Amino acid sequence: MDFFGTIMFPFKWLVSVIMVGFHDGLSAIGLPAANGWTWTLSIIGLVLVIRAALIPVFVKQIKAQRGMQLLQPDLKKMQEKYKGKTDQLSRQAMAQEQMALYKKHGTNPFSACLPMLIQMPFFFALFQVLSGITAAKDLGQGIGAMSHDQVVQFDASSIFGAPLSSALLHGGAGNPAVVVLSIVMILAMTASQFITQKQIMAKNMSEEAMASPFMRQQKMMLYILPIVFGVGGINFPIGVLIYWTTTNLWTMAQQFFVIRRMPTPGSPAAKALAERRAAKGLPDLPILGGKKADVEAEAAAAAAAAVAEAKSQRIQPQRKNRKKK
Repeated sequence: MDFFGTIMFPFKWLVSVIMVGFHDGLSAIGLPAANGWTWTLSIIGLVLVIRAALIPVFVKQIKAQRGMQLLQPDLKKMQEKYKGKTDQLSRQAMAQEQMALYKKHGTNPFSACLPMLIQMPFFFALFQVLSGITAAKDLGQGIGAMSHDQVVQFDASSIFGAPLSSALLHGGAGNPAVVVLSIVMILAMTASQFITQKQIMAKNMSEEAMASPFMRQQKMMLYILPIVFGVGGINFPIGVLIYWTTTNLWTMAQQFFVIRRMPTPGSPAAKALAERRAAKGLPDLPILGGKKADVEAEAAAAAAAAVAEAKSQRIQPQRKNRKKK
């Protein structure tokens, strides 16, 4: 086993354990063990388990994004301060001030990538498991937690006439069912990813974020990533396309919930939420993100200002009524 295989082994084992667990459970309630839909539901179950486990990471990602929004004004001032300075000392000082800002707001620019980075090993593990099904069947072996009998069952399973272990570019082009299903799944996969990113940019970004240089890169990635995954999809087995499409649909629904209920401060979605709450007579929601101490300090400052304003107001004395003589 090579170095990459050694690293991926625990992920392959975990992926196969979850799939086999769902498969055994579905078989126990009456679904045919060798049926393609039983294995398809097992793959969907794998997505649900992984994405549910990533919810705490997703919450951390949201807080990090809020923190990034809160530090934008300070970050802009710092960039203006060091504008045109290219010497080593200035660059080092700018980097130190930038790290101090990230620490102050309890965030970092890499937190937004955490769910994707954590999920990628499982994706590659599933790709290796499904791609090696036919070879394992021919060698009389299992894969991870899948026994040889389950490998044989999976290799023979199909949906709409397309084997789950077949890929469009690797022997599947001769099967019309594989061609049609692969194209449909690739289109669904890329469309859901594009819609997710588009709704974030259109509704859940503040004006300062939209004007930042980072936004130009985001706009490029909006079109590049769907193309990359679309082209790469012809190499993916049907089972992997099912996994990736399902996880993209989860992400799209998750982002819709976040944009509607927990939008980025200053974004169009935040203004829409404030209008909906105002129409119902509800108070504004607190900003999610940043250090707890900073939030408490802002609340204390607001309370102190309210008390000072109340004390500064003069109480007009009431005029006493004099008795007429």
